[in-house]
Amino acid sequence: MGRAFLLLPAVLLLAAGCTPAVPPPAGAPQPARAAPTAAEAAAFVDSAEALLYELGVRSSRAAWVQATNITHDTDLLAAEANRQLLAARTPLAKQAARYSELELPYDVDRKLMLLRLALSMPSPSDADKTAELSRTASGLRSAYGRGKYCPPGGGECLDVEALSEIMANSRDPQKLREAWTGWRTIAPPMRDDYRRFVELMNEGARELGFPDVGAMWRSQYDMPPDAFAAELDRLWEQVRPLYDALHCHVRARLADHYGSEVVPPGEPIPAHLLGNMWAQEWGNVYPLVAPPRVEAAYDLTERLKAKGYTPLRMVRQAEGFFTSLGFDTLPATFWDRSLFTKPRDREVVCHASAWNIDDRDDLRIKMCIDVNAEDFQTIHHELGHNFYQRAYAVQPPLYRGSANDGFHEALGDVVALSVTPAYLKQIGLVDREPGPSQDIDLLLRDALDKVAFLPFGLLVDQWRWKVFSGEISPEEYNRGWWELREKYQGVRAPVERTEAEFDPGAKYHVPANTPYARYFLARILQYQFQRALCREAGFEGPLHRCSIYGNREAGERLQAMMQMGKSRPWPEALEALTGEPRMDATALLDYFAPLKAWLDQQNQSRQCGWTAGTTAFTWGGPAPGGR
Repeated sequence: MGRAFLLLPAVLLLAAGCTPAVPPPAGAPQPARAAPTAAEAAAFVDSAEALLYELGVRSSRAAWVQATNITHDTDLLAAEANRQLLAARTPLAKQAARYSELELPYDVDRKLMLLRLALSMPSPSDADKTAELSRTASGLRSAYGRGKYCPPGGGECLDVEALSEIMANSRDPQKLREAWTGWRTIAPPMRDDYRRFVELMNEGARELGFPDVGAMWRSQYDMPPDAFAAELDRLWEQVRPLYDALHCHVRARLADHYGSEVVPPGEPIPAHLLGNMWAQEWGNVYPLVAPPRVEAAYDLTERLKAKGYTPLRMVRQAEGFFTSLGFDTLPATFWDRSLFTKPRDREVVCHASAWNIDDRDDLRIKMCIDVNAEDFQTIHHELGHNFYQRAYAVQPPLYRGSANDGFHEALGDVVALSVTPAYLKQIGLVDREPGPSQDIDLLLRDALDKVAFLPFGLLVDQWRWKVFSGEISPEEYNRGWWELREKYQGVRAPVERTEAEFDPGAKYHVPANTPYARYFLARILQYQFQRALCREAGFEGPLHRCSIYGNREAGERLQAMMQMGKSRPWPEALEALTGEPRMDATALLDYFAPLKAWLDQQNQSRQCGWTAGTTAFTWGGPAPGGR
């Protein structure tokens, strides 16, 4: 443990390319700083890579222990490891800017750019503020992980997993409303900490030359930040007609079930009725919105249980998908060190995630797996992250990452797209593939998750960008959140909200400070990947029927892109896989084209669209205070 604390200052001096010196007397002329050279830039990059690799491994190990055993001590250990990493990253990012005007070899220049933009949590130079930022970040994550709703009348306290079960399966509006509001009681204590968190990060971002954290995040996409924001708008406009058609159908069918007084026409849908704690995916309400007189093709959850699947067997099956493409099996340490089920003896963060502890071969997933269809697909997705991590491990440390962060999510998602009836038949989970007459049934199931997610995937960072820039002030956190949710999703809060609440904090990625635009990009890119890989595999049928399971040619093309890591700008990686240098949502529209035609037919006599601004706010509640 002593080595962890003693090593850092010496390595930081090396990374900075400097040696200790006695400062000149006060008032004396400052010595001229020598102009930087290309050789110094190359040496700086090498030492920075070595430092960040070592500190990154330590931070990952501490974060893993914290996430799989939440205690006061593991919080402190994770915060300290993260503080050391932040203390190194921020000065390195600032030092990287010193060489920005030099003519440099491609790799040195790109690595300097990555050093400057790699921070999602930029910290101030002041050591005390860096420590405060690290403590605040760790505290926010733990507050979410420990969160439980304890009913006021007594009874068992419920965590997000138990409350999500209610949201998924109940059709009682009162129970749904209680679960929805109950989970959001965990968030108000985070509000002041989050305000301070934003202040500290913004201070760090400004020291790096950015106006705020949002501009810094948007600069990480090989294009100017405003151009990236415009790119997201362009993609949203491509897919919005499909979302609007789905929203219109779902609202009408929910009104049939709950009554038009509960789900009024022409208004946003009450968020607690959509089967998901955040109304981000709507697959759980499928039975209420299914095509009339169409029997479900199959129930994958029932099939998994009937075939005796366990959490471990589900993971083994997902690994088999990748080995069928020609990838090597996962290392033995993956099976020894991963968390597959929720322990009974400790608090853990159950949110599914894939971990690359040492950028070599220590790959893991952390997930509280239930035997159901959703988790079966999620496991395929998470292993997509792990196989991507292993592929780009051949690159130098600063290139070990996805071409852009949307690629990582899209890689997992495109694998999940191949969990088709054909794949399920090949592995013995269904006896036969449904005929073409059931395509609408299958596409509607997919759209309720994939298409319904699109505006939510866009608005989470829209909210944060506005918070970071000050457009949404701390006094309007909740109002700004619901304005965006109503504008993009056509979803409203089921009960009156005030600024005493902090509803964004009830979504994991906000207290965890995980950028969210990647998930929107992934929903676009996965279909572009799917179209290209199915073409490579020689598949000629409808895109939604294609699975690349067992196709080595598709696997080779995928592996070639994955091994690039972030060594080249992401449009080059996209072109290497798809032959197209620009993101394009037409592949998603191709995939769901039969559904869109069906939805348009269903919606002919319905009132579609919505008027935003229906969530009731009370401004007489407690004003957000200071720390």
